[in-house]
Amino acid sequence: MTLLRDEDLTAAFDHASRSYDTLVAANPGYHAHLRRSVRRLGLPGHGAGLRLLDLGCGTGASTAALRSVLPAARVTAVDASAGMLARAAAKPWASGVTFVHTPAERLAEAGVTGPFDAVFAGYLFRNLADPDTVLATVRELLRPGGRLAVHEYTLSGRRADRAVWTAVCRGIVQPTATLLGDGALYRHLWRSVVDFDTAGRFADRLRAAHFDHVRALPLPGWQTGITHTFVARRGEDVR
Repeated sequence: MTLLRDEDLTAAFDHASRSYDTLVAANPGYHAHLRRSVRRLGLPGHGAGLRLLDLGCGTGASTAALRSVLPAARVTAVDASAGMLARAAAKPWASGVTFVHTPAERLAEAGVTGPFDAVFAGYLFRNLADPDTVLATVRELLRPGGRLAVHEYTLSGRRADRAVWTAVCRGIVQPTATLLGDGALYRHLWRSVVDFDTAGRFADRLRAAHFDHVRALPLPGWQTGITHTFVARRGEDVR
Protein backbone atom coordinates (compact mmCIF):
# COMPACT_ATOMS: atom_id res chain seq x y z
CA MET A 1 0.00 0.00 0.00
CA THR A 2 1.01 3.64 -0.48
CA LEU A 3 1.58 5.57 2.73
CA LEU A 4 -0.68 8.52 3.46
CA ARG A 5 1.15 11.85 3.40
CA ASP A 6 0.49 15.53 3.99
CA GLU A 7 -3.14 16.53 3.24
CA ASP A 8 -4.33 12.93 2.81
CA LEU A 9 -2.94 11.93 6.18
CA THR A 10 -4.33 15.04 7.85
CA ALA A 11 -7.79 14.32 6.43
CA ALA A 12 -7.61 10.74 7.69
CA PHE A 13 -6.74 11.95 11.20
CA ASP A 14 -9.56 14.51 11.04
CA HIS A 15 -12.02 11.71 10.32
CA ALA A 16 -10.57 9.40 12.98
CA SER A 17 -10.52 12.05 15.70
CA ARG A 18 -14.01 11.20 16.96
CA SER A 19 -13.01 7.66 17.98
CA TYR A 20 -9.26 8.06 18.47
CA ASP A 21 -9.31 8.27 22.26
CA THR A 22 -11.45 5.13 22.47
CA LEU A 23 -8.96 3.12 20.42
CA VAL A 24 -6.02 4.51 22.36
CA ALA A 25 -7.65 3.51 25.65
CA ALA A 26 -7.59 -0.11 24.48
CA ASN A 27 -3.79 -0.04 24.18
CA PRO A 28 -2.31 -1.25 27.49
CA GLY A 29 0.17 1.22 28.92
CA TYR A 30 -0.35 3.92 26.27
CA HIS A 31 -0.66 6.86 28.67
CA ALA A 32 1.82 5.46 31.19
CA HIS A 33 4.39 5.04 28.43
CA LEU A 34 3.99 8.67 27.37
CA ARG A 35 4.55 9.80 30.95
CA ARG A 36 7.62 7.59 31.17
CA SER A 37 9.03 9.23 28.04
CA VAL A 38 8.43 12.69 29.51
CA ARG A 39 10.25 11.69 32.69
CA ARG A 40 13.16 10.51 30.55
CA LEU A 41 13.74 14.12 29.51
CA GLY A 42 15.22 14.53 32.97
CA LEU A 43 13.90 18.07 33.44
CA PRO A 44 14.16 19.56 36.91
CA GLY A 45 11.43 19.92 39.51
CA HIS A 46 7.91 20.37 38.25
CA GLY A 47 8.94 22.33 35.17
CA ALA A 48 8.72 25.77 36.75
CA GLY A 49 10.03 28.41 34.36
CA LEU A 50 10.34 25.95 31.48
CA ARG A 51 8.85 26.34 28.02
CA LEU A 52 7.95 23.11 26.22
CA LEU A 53 6.84 22.30 22.67
CA ASP A 54 4.49 19.34 22.20
CA LEU A 55 4.96 18.54 18.52
CA GLY A 56 2.14 16.49 17.02
CA CYS A 57 -0.09 16.57 20.09
CA GLY A 58 -3.05 14.76 18.51
CA THR A 59 -6.02 14.65 20.90
CA GLY A 60 -3.81 15.77 23.77
CA ALA A 61 -2.47 12.52 25.25
CA SER A 62 1.12 13.76 25.05
CA THR A 63 0.04 17.16 26.37
CA ALA A 64 -1.55 15.46 29.36
CA ALA A 65 1.64 13.49 29.94
CA LEU A 66 3.71 16.67 29.93
CA ARG A 67 1.30 18.38 32.34
CA SER A 68 1.24 15.34 34.63
CA VAL A 69 5.02 15.16 34.97
CA LEU A 70 5.83 18.88 34.61
CA PRO A 71 2.71 20.72 35.81
CA ALA A 72 4.42 24.10 36.23
CA ALA A 73 5.80 24.27 32.69
CA ARG A 74 4.27 26.28 29.86
CA VAL A 75 3.29 24.03 26.94
CA THR A 76 2.71 24.95 23.31
CA ALA A 77 0.93 22.00 21.67
CA VAL A 78 0.67 21.82 17.88
CA ASP A 79 -0.92 19.47 15.38
CA ALA A 80 -1.69 19.46 11.67
CA SER A 81 -5.15 17.91 12.11
CA ALA A 82 -7.89 20.37 12.97
CA GLY A 83 -10.13 17.52 14.12
CA MET A 84 -7.55 16.08 16.50
CA LEU A 85 -6.60 19.51 17.80
CA ALA A 86 -10.24 20.42 18.47
CA ARG A 87 -10.59 17.29 20.62
CA ALA A 88 -7.45 18.23 22.51
CA ALA A 89 -8.42 21.86 23.06
CA ALA A 90 -11.91 20.88 24.30
CA LYS A 91 -10.48 19.00 27.28
CA PRO A 92 -10.06 20.74 30.65
CA TRP A 93 -6.60 22.24 31.02
CA ALA A 94 -5.02 24.36 33.68
CA SER A 95 -3.43 27.62 32.58
CA GLY A 96 -0.17 27.44 30.69
CA VAL A 97 -1.29 25.31 27.72
CA THR A 98 -1.67 26.83 24.25
CA PHE A 99 -2.87 24.93 21.16
CA VAL A 100 -1.77 25.87 17.65
CA HIS A 101 -3.09 24.39 14.40
CA THR A 102 -0.11 23.87 12.10
CA PRO A 103 1.94 21.10 10.49
CA ALA A 104 5.37 20.49 11.94
CA GLU A 105 6.84 21.80 8.69
CA ARG A 106 5.23 25.27 9.11
CA LEU A 107 5.83 26.22 12.70
CA ALA A 108 7.32 29.64 11.96
CA GLU A 109 4.39 30.57 9.71
CA ALA A 110 2.03 29.80 12.61
CA GLY A 111 4.02 31.98 15.00
CA VAL A 112 5.64 29.12 16.92
CA THR A 113 9.07 30.43 17.84
CA GLY A 114 11.78 29.43 20.29
CA PRO A 115 13.67 29.12 22.37
CA PHE A 116 12.14 26.07 24.03
CA ASP A 117 13.72 24.22 26.90
CA ALA A 118 12.49 20.91 25.51
CA VAL A 119 10.56 19.44 22.60
CA PHE A 120 8.41 16.33 22.91
CA ALA A 121 7.25 14.50 19.77
CA GLY A 122 4.92 11.54 20.19
CA TYR A 123 4.23 9.23 17.23
CA LEU A 124 5.15 11.95 14.75
CA PHE A 125 8.36 11.42 12.82
CA ARG A 126 7.41 8.27 10.91
CA ASN A 127 4.46 10.23 9.49
CA LEU A 128 6.59 13.02 8.06
CA ALA A 129 7.60 13.19 4.40
CA ASP A 130 10.90 14.86 5.37
CA PRO A 131 11.84 14.04 8.98
CA ASP A 132 15.36 15.45 8.61
CA THR A 133 14.09 18.92 7.78
CA VAL A 134 11.78 18.86 10.79
CA LEU A 135 14.64 17.71 13.03
CA ALA A 136 16.68 20.67 11.81
CA THR A 137 13.78 22.99 12.67
CA VAL A 138 13.41 21.41 16.11
CA ARG A 139 17.10 21.90 16.79
CA GLU A 140 16.86 25.59 15.94
CA LEU A 141 13.86 26.01 18.24
CA LEU A 142 15.72 24.56 21.22
CA ARG A 143 17.87 26.68 23.48
CA PRO A 144 21.53 25.64 23.69
CA GLY A 145 21.55 22.39 25.64
CA GLY A 146 17.78 22.03 25.19
CA ARG A 147 16.37 18.53 25.26
CA LEU A 148 14.41 16.44 22.80
CA ALA A 149 12.29 13.36 23.49
CA VAL A 150 10.86 11.39 20.58
CA HIS A 151 8.32 8.73 21.56
CA GLU A 152 7.89 6.58 18.48
CA TYR A 153 7.07 3.20 17.02
CA THR A 154 10.53 2.09 15.88
CA LEU A 155 11.19 -1.62 15.50
CA SER A 156 14.34 -3.11 16.98
CA GLY A 157 15.16 -4.94 13.75
CA ARG A 158 14.36 -8.39 15.13
CA ARG A 159 11.91 -10.51 13.12
CA ALA A 160 9.96 -11.35 16.26
CA ASP A 161 9.17 -7.70 16.96
CA ARG A 162 7.95 -7.10 13.42
CA ALA A 163 5.81 -10.24 13.68
CA VAL A 164 4.21 -9.06 16.94
CA TRP A 165 3.52 -5.62 15.48
CA THR A 166 1.93 -7.12 12.37
CA ALA A 167 -0.17 -9.57 14.39
CA VAL A 168 -1.52 -6.83 16.67
CA CYS A 169 -2.32 -4.52 13.75
CA ARG A 170 -3.95 -7.13 11.52
CA GLY A 171 -5.66 -9.08 14.26
CA ILE A 172 -6.96 -6.30 16.51
CA VAL A 173 -6.37 -2.73 15.39
CA GLN A 174 -7.27 -2.86 11.71
CA PRO A 175 -10.54 -4.83 12.05
CA THR A 176 -11.77 -2.45 14.75
CA ALA A 177 -10.73 0.64 12.82
CA THR A 178 -12.38 -0.65 9.64
CA LEU A 179 -15.70 -1.00 11.48
CA LEU A 180 -15.32 2.66 12.49
CA GLY A 181 -14.62 3.74 8.91
CA ASP A 182 -10.94 4.45 9.50
CA GLY A 183 -9.34 1.40 7.92
CA ALA A 184 -7.07 3.38 5.60
CA LEU A 185 -5.48 5.31 8.48
CA TYR A 186 -4.74 2.20 10.51
CA ARG A 187 -3.38 0.32 7.52
CA HIS A 188 -1.07 3.31 7.18
CA LEU A 189 -0.22 2.94 10.87
CA TRP A 190 1.01 -0.61 10.31
CA ARG A 191 2.92 0.16 7.15
CA SER A 192 4.44 3.41 8.38
CA VAL A 193 6.15 1.55 11.22
CA VAL A 194 7.39 -1.29 9.04
CA ASP A 195 8.81 1.16 6.49
CA PHE A 196 10.35 3.61 9.01
CA ASP A 197 13.77 3.56 10.65
CA THR A 198 14.75 0.87 13.08
CA ALA A 199 15.59 2.19 16.53
CA GLY A 200 19.30 2.21 15.73
CA ARG A 201 18.79 3.99 12.44
CA PHE A 202 16.67 6.72 14.03
CA ALA A 203 19.30 7.27 16.72
CA ASP A 204 21.83 7.73 13.92
CA ARG A 205 19.46 10.18 12.23
CA LEU A 206 19.41 12.27 15.40
CA ARG A 207 23.20 12.33 15.58
CA ALA A 208 23.39 13.34 11.91
CA ALA A 209 21.07 16.25 12.76
CA HIS A 210 23.69 17.42 15.31
CA PHE A 211 21.96 16.20 18.45
CA ASP A 212 24.19 14.68 21.08
CA HIS A 213 23.76 12.57 24.24
CA VAL A 214 21.47 10.43 22.06
CA ARG A 215 19.93 7.39 23.73
CA ALA A 216 17.32 4.90 22.48
CA LEU A 217 15.37 3.50 25.42
CA PRO A 218 12.84 0.66 25.11
CA LEU A 219 9.38 0.77 26.62
CA PRO A 220 7.95 -2.12 28.64
CA GLY A 221 5.18 -4.61 28.00
CA TRP A 222 4.12 -5.95 24.63
CA GLN A 223 5.71 -2.92 22.93
CA THR A 224 9.26 -3.83 23.98
CA GLY A 225 11.25 -3.83 20.75
CA ILE A 226 8.43 -1.95 19.00
CA THR A 227 8.23 1.43 20.72
CA HIS A 228 11.17 3.47 22.02
CA THR A 229 11.91 6.77 23.68
CA PHE A 230 14.76 8.68 22.05
CA VAL A 231 16.29 11.36 24.21
CA ALA A 232 18.88 13.83 22.98
CA ARG A 233 20.19 17.34 23.45
CA ARG A 234 20.91 20.16 21.08
CA GLY A 235 24.58 19.82 20.26
CA GLU A 236 27.09 22.53 19.54
CA ASP A 237 26.51 24.71 16.51
CA VAL A 238 28.37 23.55 13.42
CA ARG A 239 30.70 26.21 12.04
